[in-house]
Amino acid sequence: MSDHPRDRFDLVPDVEAEIAFLDALSRERLHHAWLLCGPEGRGKATFAHRAARRLLGAAPDPSRGPLGARPDDPVSRLVSAQSHPDLLSLERMVEGGRTKRSISVDQARDLPEFFSKSPARAGRRVAIIDAADDLNANAANAILKTLEEPPPSGVLLLVCHAPGRLISTLRSRCRRLTFRPWSEAAVAGLLREQAGLDAASAAAVAASAGGSPGAALAAVGEEARATDTLTRRWVEAPGPLDRSERLAVQTSLRGPEAPARFEAVMTHLAGAVRDRALAGGTGAPAWADLWSRLNDWPDRAAGLNLDRGEVLASALNDLERTKARAC
Repeated sequence: MSDHPRDRFDLVPDVEAEIAFLDALSRERLHHAWLLCGPEGRGKATFAHRAARRLLGAAPDPSRGPLGARPDDPVSRLVSAQSHPDLLSLERMVEGGRTKRSISVDQARDLPEFFSKSPARAGRRVAIIDAADDLNANAANAILKTLEEPPPSGVLLLVCHAPGRLISTLRSRCRRLTFRPWSEAAVAGLLREQAGLDAASAAAVAASAGGSPGAALAAVGEEARATDTLTRRWVEAPGPLDRSERLAVQTSLRGPEAPARFEAVMTHLAGAVRDRALAGGTGAPAWADLWSRLNDWPDRAAGLNLDRGEVLASALNDLERTKARAC
């Protein structure tokens, strides 16, 4: 996806999750902290901003799903401009063109001050942490202190790719919403509607997206076609891969666009390997095994907070070993 989650209005990540959130809100049983769980690319950050707009008073737009709001609503405009006084968003900072590896304790300490103030425009104050996996140990403890003393009229939305990595005391103080994988048919429909793909192309991309709408949308467009060409050349070319080209791609997996770039490269690489396995031949079992392993790498990278460039390097080393065995 090219848009930031705060700017997405027509993507409904999980209808059941939105209904559950609205049910708690309508019955005035809204929990003060929500843990939004599921692998990267399931739309959790998009949900967080959709929920924030509703909590901050944006007028509902049912045509855009249960938590839908119009882009031209004044609240929506303030959220998109990152200027709503009752919304705080914590994510890894970018300095010198590079994204830091974690959310710092200094950032986490902004929460108590933020929640100590009365709402300026809305009836609530809302904070989004994207993602809780990126909190360093001290930052996680600082967040825990806020959860131990729930702020009045405050709601905290924590995007989380691997909840098992969080400290148990933090998890226990949140209500969990789990975002399920989309069906291939639903992903294909999204691609037809939002990316303008024909049915065959949409089905092919959906098959390799692993139920992730984010990964699917990241896999289309001019840059995606270039990535697809590159990864298919890696799979089909005989012998070792070009080392300088590998290094260039690994280096590109840094900065604010790195997560989407990583998802796109891994999705296209898995798709190319899948097609190679389905082509049959004596090496098909080795290619099928590699395809299975590649599908696990993005979740492992998120769960263990691994360096994306190193993950790609490991995947390409595995590719070269598979090519040698399959010959």
